[in-house]
Amino acid sequence: QVQVVESGGGLVQPGGSLRLSCSASGSIFRPYVLGWYRQAPGKQRELVATITSGGTTNYADSVKGRFTISGDNAQKMVNLQMNSLKPEDTAAYYCNADLVASSPRKVYWGQGTQVTVSS
Repeated sequence: QVQVVESGGGLVQPGGSLRLSCSASGSIFRPYVLGWYRQAPGKQRELVATITSGGTTNYADSVKGRFTISGDNAQKMVNLQMNSLKPEDTAAYYCNADLVASSPRKVYWGQGTQVTVSS
């Protein structure tokens, strides 16, 4: 069994910064992908950023240059540093652990953490 737990989030003014953290525990073996997704009210869940166990990162175009994802393989942790936040970044943010080598493929989600960007 795998557990994914997020922390961080909150209310911040436009232009501000927030840091989200995620810890995954349980039977997690390489290769895997840890990532952040977000869902705003009335919209579909969308990818924000991912990082593989090998360190390869991927970002949505909307956050490139503003958000930075980093990971710790030993601790199975992933952080998302969010700078220059905009009101359109307001959403529930979810951490995701994708065990790409598992068969069948297993994907685990955290409970989500709210990020609100407002003055």
